[in-house]
Amino acid sequence: MLRTFATSVALLVGLAVVGSVAGPQWDPRPVSDHLVPATADTTVQVSADGRAVPDVGAVGDHAVRTTRVTIALDGATVDGVLRRPLDSDGDVLADRPGVVFVHGAGTGSSAEAFVDTADLLASAGVVTLVPDKRLDTYSTRERDYEHMALDYQRSVDLLRTVEGVDPGRVGVYGESEGTWIAPVMQVDDPAIAFTVLVSAPIVPPREQAAYAVDSYLRNTQVPDQLFRAIPRAVGMQFPGGGFGYADFDVRPWLERQSAPVLVVYGTADPSMPVEQGARIVLSDTAVSPEPAPVTVRYYGGANHGIRLAPADHPGNDPEHPSPLHPDFPRDLAAWVQGLPATGTAEPTVAGATPDQLYLAAPVPRPGWWGNGDVVVVAVVGGAALVLGGLTLLGAVSGWRALGRRRDRPAPAPAAPGIAAPLGVLGLASVATTVVLAVYLMLVARLALDYEKNALVVQGGWVTVRVLGLVAVVAGSVLLLRAARVRAERRAGRDSAVARGGVAHVGVWAVGLGSASLLVTLAYWGVFQLGI
Repeated sequence: MLRTFATSVALLVGLAVVGSVAGPQWDPRPVSDHLVPATADTTVQVSADGRAVPDVGAVGDHAVRTTRVTIALDGATVDGVLRRPLDSDGDVLADRPGVVFVHGAGTGSSAEAFVDTADLLASAGVVTLVPDKRLDTYSTRERDYEHMALDYQRSVDLLRTVEGVDPGRVGVYGESEGTWIAPVMQVDDPAIAFTVLVSAPIVPPREQAAYAVDSYLRNTQVPDQLFRAIPRAVGMQFPGGGFGYADFDVRPWLERQSAPVLVVYGTADPSMPVEQGARIVLSDTAVSPEPAPVTVRYYGGANHGIRLAPADHPGNDPEHPSPLHPDFPRDLAAWVQGLPATGTAEPTVAGATPDQLYLAAPVPRPGWWGNGDVVVVAVVGGAALVLGGLTLLGAVSGWRALGRRRDRPAPAPAAPGIAAPLGVLGLASVATTVVLAVYLMLVARLALDYEKNALVVQGGWVTVRVLGLVAVVAGSVLLLRAARVRAERRAGRDSAVARGGVAHVGVWAVGLGSASLLVTLAYWGVFQLGI
């Protein structure tokens, strides 16, 4: 018993050390210098040299005419929804500013996306165009933001020709992922009169993903050991290749902006670096040859879509969208219509006080398991070896049992005391891997829904670690009994760990497969001991 305990401890320490040195740690840097708005009032001052700017409408001033349009792209066409403000006689207003909306990752249909924002903006006197997202060149694995900018540019070109639009006052509204595209458009076409960046990550997608995962996991109150998995999952090369856009950096385009920029965040958005993003836009646009004026607004209690979501669920629910923050469409309409005066109007930063806890930063890249294909092979291959080996040993045992019933004595495929710990080792290794995968999926669901469940989060982690411990103890027993068999053989006894070629293959398959799974589990933190 003492030897089993000592061997188990040695194996646990070894796995803990391997798990620690095999990949990067996670230690985000806290925000120490917070961005403080000049005032809580987000109102955009619409004036020029102290005088009111004419033709600035308020939300609800105008009826809106909505029409479907077709936008020709390079090699494809997409539909779009055009909204135009009308005068009291039902005619289209003349010489109005226009806005093209650029989708985030979660939207794509012009009939469903930006409906509230585009309609309210049009009712204030701004012509809006929401195009469909082009999907034949867009997938989870592959997307090209520079090419997407060229596609959205076709919508800008179309809007400039629409009746009632002043072609010199057409700008771009990007939300979330769309804020990596809008700055590219403005550099490609300096005639774009302004850009609106709503819930902008600003940092590269990989950094934003790590930041968001950290934020969601902290809210879900997961065990500290899980955080080490963030750089190992987000930082690796994903299985099957692709995802080149994960390292796209929009900052070179921000440094070349020449038109006014409106930056908008909700303070209840846990997925975005709301202070850091605004600071980067302010600093990067300042180095442009023609520095672009920047206005920043924070809306208290607003989520990623600048909607007033419940405090315990700040995410977006497409099926039951919460209302937009009431001040947002008012301020957006005033800023767009009041340009260029509103672009430089004070205060530059206003609204609710944001509270970003940690900085988004470059994600450390894994070394040994930096290639996702290697991780997949280690897991799938390890499980296949274990299950295949156990199947072989079971078949050999059955065949030899049948021979014994026919009075054909045959030794067992494995030495006494070997089969049980070998089976427990293999099955516990596979079970730990499966339960860990299920646990991570459940935690991900809780995190995305911004919910807490101590039974799942804490109880599930304990279950995973206990299963892992069972595998380690079984491995220790197996090693000790295998050592005893070898000692007996050296003493001249007829003893062997396995008898027959097939049995040897089965034993080695289970052993190697279990080792592969245990090392992989160590990498993902199952055997952490504070090392």
